[in-house]
Amino acid sequence: MVLRLDPALAERLRLVAEVEHRSVSDVAREAVAALVEQRRADRRFQALLEDNLARHREALRLLRDGPGTPCDAAGGAA
Repeated sequence: MVLRLDPALAERLRLVAEVEHRSVSDVAREAVAALVEQRRADRRFQALLEDNLARHREALRLLRDGPGTPCDAAGGAA
């Protein structure tokens, strides 16, 4: 994985790693893990996730069934 950072943020990350005698990758992994855990407990994030899942379900339905059901295509007759 490649992670592109603003140069100023990259320098601050490097300094944190240097002060703690750790690798930049190790500090970055810790930060990403903390963010993921934070999001798991965030109600707003959970609501966004549910909305996203609903959109994906609808997209899958459209790909599987098409824009209308056979009932719609026949003018309401089954």
